[in-house]
Amino acid sequence: MKKVFLSVLIPCYNEEANLKRGVLNEVAAFLREKKFTWEVIVSDDGSTDKSRDLVKFFIKNLAGFSLLENKHGGKVFALASAIKKAKGEVILTTDMDQSTPIEELDKLLPWFKKGFAVVIGSRGLTRKGFPWYRQLMSRVFWLLRGVFVLPEIQDTQCGFKAYRVEAIKKIFSHLEIFKKMQKPKGWRVSAFDVEVLFLARKWGYKIKEVIVDWQDRDISITKKHNFINESKNMLSEVLRVKINDWRGKYD
Repeated sequence: MKKVFLSVLIPCYNEEANLKRGVLNEVAAFLREKKFTWEVIVSDDGSTDKSRDLVKFFIKNLAGFSLLENKHGGKVFALASAIKKAKGEVILTTDMDQSTPIEELDKLLPWFKKGFAVVIGSRGLTRKGFPWYRQLMSRVFWLLRGVFVLPEIQDTQCGFKAYRVEAIKKIFSHLEIFKKMQKPKGWRVSAFDVEVLFLARKWGYKIKEVIVDWQDRDISITKKHNFINESKNMLSEVLRVKINDWRGKYD
């Protein structure tokens, strides 16, 4: 059995419209051209639309792809489930909508040879395709998050991130968010990425932020967003990370 170099983890919640665009075929076409070994794990978060059936249909003829069928718990739980199953030396997390296309992986991988354990995609401060109110909320979140934690990182929330497997498995096993999160209803955006990166830095893992191409390609109509509530949740989680650190919970 060949050793796997790269595990691509894709969380999925009501992604029917994006799946019909053929996003998994895009991922497969890119990875087939690579010389390294890989696997793709789609981790479904209890979708209520036809996402699971569509994934099963697509991966039926896609070698190296698998589907995890989870109960609904939120994106961070879907990723945790996939991380436990992942066999790769490097773990890439990427969103189903492929707003950051899989091809941007080529910008991340070289940094692992330079000693970095965490290499994150960054959209910078300008978000193509974001309406003005989301641009504003992103700026406010960036400013407040920078005051409390991770001032040196521009974009903690881009879903396109890569990690050494030993780093991400250790970090996810210590996330306080699993102890505090309430059961979500529908699609829930959280700031768990902040806690992940905070722990990576605290525990001495070298982090590299790399600008990647990003444009909003999400056409899902069943993921309902309430950006005001999402912003409140994310800011409260940032404060929780700082409080947890003051209390020594990450020591």
